[in-house]
Amino acid sequence: MLLWSICHGPWVLASAGVLKGKNLTRVIAIKDDVENAGGKYLDMEVVVDGNLITSRRPSDLPAFMKAVIKAMEKK
Repeated sequence: MLLWSICHGPWVLASAGVLKGKNLTRVIAIKDDVENAGGKYLDMEVVVDGNLITSRRPSDLPAFMKAVIKAMEKK
């Protein structure tokens, strides 16, 4: 299953318990929640870690969408 999330979206992934040991990026406002859920923050416009694709904010959408499309083409 491919998961992708942008901005505050990793909050949902934290609640779902799927961030432990994952590298990801997100909006800075949810830093503590993501780290408490076991995620590792990388300050990049897009981070791909296995089946998880994350991005920080809407201005990162071009890089985010390229990563999502590339991952979908592999499936």
